[in-house]
Amino acid sequence: MCRMPEADLYHPIKKFLEAQGYEVKGEIGPCDVVALRGQEGPVVVELKERLTLVLLLQAVDRLAVSDSVYVAFRLRPGEASSWRRRRKRVLSVLRRLGLGLLTVSERGVVTPVLDPAPYRPRSNVRRRERLLKEFTQREGDPEAGGSASRRRLTAYRQDAIRCMQELAATGALKVSVVRERTGVSRAGSIMRDNHYGWFERVKPGHYTLSRRGEQEALLWCDPLGGHNTDVS
Repeated sequence: MCRMPEADLYHPIKKFLEAQGYEVKGEIGPCDVVALRGQEGPVVVELKERLTLVLLLQAVDRLAVSDSVYVAFRLRPGEASSWRRRRKRVLSVLRRLGLGLLTVSERGVVTPVLDPAPYRPRSNVRRRERLLKEFTQREGDPEAGGSASRRRLTAYRQDAIRCMQELAATGALKVSVVRERTGVSRAGSIMRDNHYGWFERVKPGHYTLSRRGEQEALLWCDPLGGHNTDVS
């Protein structure tokens, strides 16, 4: 029989589970490892030499037969630093999938890293508020979902375009005048912060267009969506 590298992981995993009172058998149906203890539900472990997408897909499939599914892979000495760098992200993905994780050292030492549990995402109130604020403040629907536009027409950019267009039409203006004519309440901070490089202060409280602003005023002709996304 051809011996697969994953088979070398079986005996350390089997020993680890048996030490916790499980009866363990390999290659039960599609599962690499199945463990039973008393009247508890089955524990399933899927084995791979490395943590791969194939391993994750197999483990997710096993959730149809068990609520306790682990992935197990070998953690080699030379991969320790790489694992430390990506550990947090890997665990985050596994939690979302409801999977557990076991690692096996070169000497066969099994380390339980994560136990499987139903994923319950924590609501991020601040992110939710930002999302709803952007939706409410953005006028029209200028961006097609899934588009790869390099210049996303956000509500902030729409307001900046309104300020830019007003200065392009009349020249240097006082902040209060720009605010009144455009209806942009944050006109002062937009021109002061100058995120897009369009504005230039001529004296305290007064702004005009920069050279870049003059050039791009012709390209961003409509704050609701008429713009050239090819401009770098």
